[in-house]
Amino acid sequence: MLPPEAGTLAVLAAFCEATVRVATPLALAALGETVTERSGVINIGIEGSMLSGALGAALGALWLGSAWGGALAGVLAGVAVTLVFAVVAVGWGGDQIVAGTGLTLGALGLTGAVYRAAFGATGAALSLPTFHSLSVPGLVSLPVLGRAVFAQPAPTWMLYLLAPMVWWVLARTQLGLALRAAGEAPEAAVAAGLRVPRLRMGATLFGGAMAGLAGATLVLAQAGTFAEGMTAGRGFIAIAIVVLGRWHPLGAVGAALVFGAASAFQYAFQAVGVNVPYQFFLMAPYVATLLALAGVGGRARAPEALGRPWEAPR
Repeated sequence: MLPPEAGTLAVLAAFCEATVRVATPLALAALGETVTERSGVINIGIEGSMLSGALGAALGALWLGSAWGGALAGVLAGVAVTLVFAVVAVGWGGDQIVAGTGLTLGALGLTGAVYRAAFGATGAALSLPTFHSLSVPGLVSLPVLGRAVFAQPAPTWMLYLLAPMVWWVLARTQLGLALRAAGEAPEAAVAAGLRVPRLRMGATLFGGAMAGLAGATLVLAQAGTFAEGMTAGRGFIAIAIVVLGRWHPLGAVGAALVFGAASAFQYAFQAVGVNVPYQFFLMAPYVATLLALAGVGGRARAPEALGRPWEAPR
């Protein structure tokens, strides 16, 4: 008979695994949105980009017979949808909130229509190639955190690489300085010879690519299939994560883990036999979203030009 400590460690290990698994798509989307918002653009349409990426990944994996092909298709789908927002909000100077809302609603209808056209009114039980866990020998055997950190599918390993890379680009390169200037002081950036619309367009499309990858992760590394509206508000949670992470790439990843833990609580409490309606656990990440946006973790200073349409100097 195993000692009680063994059962406790097993519950903690399962909790950590669930936390990382849930946090991965949130962190990917939040990482892209962090770059977008540091340039002065807020794209609340990343929910639509994630959903488009999820459908693109499902179709791409099905047609190409490869999870990597599906992931690429998901990224391209996210970029294509976000391009519409970028043209309206950045190129034409339209209202970013209205454009983002329209993008999300449009993507919800478009993905549903494409899915039904491809698989019928009742849909289909898709059987897709998916990403398998990649383990680091030795480290995967560590107690509690071994499998949670060192036995993850490819998108999570990509997150491990992308987070420090994005931080380095933003903090240590001329491109990062230019992008941050576009978000903090666009008039001064223009005076320095920078092309603010081009910087914002590039940052917005990068955010769309990351949202598409996040949607692909849901399909190819977690669910193994596609369902209409399967993102279930994760794009909006990613925006809250950017705020909680103080518009810092590594902070966004840490905040995503907090939200992942809020979602993973339901598995941990069910494992130990806590008799609480599961709906309360489903509410946890959304309650955490409201608390983050209300500034419970402290007030954060957003980029000065965030959400302000670009106006060429007269």
